[in-house]
Amino acid sequence: MKRIHIVGRKNHGKTTLVVELIGELRRRGLRVGSVKHTSHTHELDTPGKDSFQQREAGADPAAIVTSDLIGVYMPRAGGADFYDRLDPLFANCDLVLVEGHLDYPGVKIEVWRETAGGPCLAAEREDIAAVVTDDQPKSSVPLWPRGDLARLAEHLIQLADTITESPDDDATNR
Repeated sequence: MKRIHIVGRKNHGKTTLVVELIGELRRRGLRVGSVKHTSHTHELDTPGKDSFQQREAGADPAAIVTSDLIGVYMPRAGGADFYDRLDPLFANCDLVLVEGHLDYPGVKIEVWRETAGGPCLAAEREDIAAVVTDDQPKSSVPLWPRGDLARLAEHLIQLADTITESPDDDATNR
């Protein structure tokens, strides 16, 4: 799957940007998937409910299907790359936006707002391709204007065209 990681410090606008980009890219006819990555442990199911009990009993995968949604629970296997397990679910996507996962190899775009505080990650890291901002951080990578969603979507589409299908081809996938 072609992935672009939208990264940044807390409260810099990652979720808002991902949601807006999904809408803009969909309007352009692209099929867009999303992954929210967090380093925190969360129980995604409701303890005690049927699906929870089935998963706890060892079902792998375990799914819950409603009249309008399908939820699939798969254990995150030890050292396995969980993106490999997700690949089949995103096979028909033109692009997958990953919110977060800063330390995973791949193409990364940082969202940065001066008023939110903290230095720009791109000034400290070599694996960030561009910074989405309306401010002027100290960074040697391209700055993409946050206020122009159409132009930002164009930048993402062009960047996606440079991504190889396997993130293992090189450390930055560009």
